[in-house]
Amino acid sequence: LDPMSEAQVVIEAAPERLELKKHLFTELERLTPPEAILATNTSTLSVTQIAASTQTPARVAGMHFFNPAALMPLVEVIAGAATEPSVVDTLMALAQALGKTPVRVKDVPGFIVNRVARPFHLEGLRLLEHGVADPATIDRLMREGGGFKMGPFELQDLIGIDINFAASQSVYDSYDQVPRFRPSSLQRQQVESGRLGRKSGRGWYDYEEKDKAT
Repeated sequence: LDPMSEAQVVIEAAPERLELKKHLFTELERLTPPEAILATNTSTLSVTQIAASTQTPARVAGMHFFNPAALMPLVEVIAGAATEPSVVDTLMALAQALGKTPVRVKDVPGFIVNRVARPFHLEGLRLLEHGVADPATIDRLMREGGGFKMGPFELQDLIGIDINFAASQSVYDSYDQVPRFRPSSLQRQQVESGRLGRKSGRGWYDYEEKDKAT
């Protein structure tokens, strides 16, 4: 972690667990210069709560990239309650320098994209739970009829079913567990069985078989 001593901006991308991120930011604060910006790539968690784990919350902000980060242009930039405006300005400029399209969003659970995405994923999962259709059919209809590049199950496999499930759980808990945000037990089962999507070779689809075929 020696390079941290000269860092100007540090972007954390640990799993979506609040206590883990708080611990990391406590360490990052200790290891970085006082003027360095500390950004979290959280997709759903409160930037304000993460920043509260530090003695310098003014330099903490959210900088949420979308998967795959190398291809997706959008970046959500989020100010916490104590974030200095100049920190947000710097992150906006950094995102633009990286060829991204940054958008300032408020520090609410799920921000904008993951809040709106919950029904997209969860309603697909509800259809599967109720035996209405299988993942391949739901995905095909969302592509061909809904105009989406990927259906919910294809997208979960790309993102990582564990990451998507953690996002759903975070939004569900943050909104007092209202029923419409309730995570799917089927998704939980996938996570517990290690079927995490493309990265594990299996998820809603079997990528190991596809690799063998090619």
